[in-house]
Amino acid sequence: MAHKKMGRPPTGDKPMRDRLFVLVSDETKEKLEYCKETLGKTTSDVVRLGIDRVYGDLEK
Repeated sequence: MAHKKMGRPPTGDKPMRDRLFVLVSDETKEKLEYCKETLGKTTSDVVRLGIDRVYGDLEK
């Protein structure tokens, strides 16, 4: 019998294969922490929301 692959469960419909590393200032990190706490989201979720918002604005 084949063993199931262990690891994090997938989030959403699409597999997440790419990683991004960014450098931020203390001020930007504080803003991120505020967004995370207020929205109850993870760092990744907040970054994805931000990218979606900027992309949507550019598409208008």
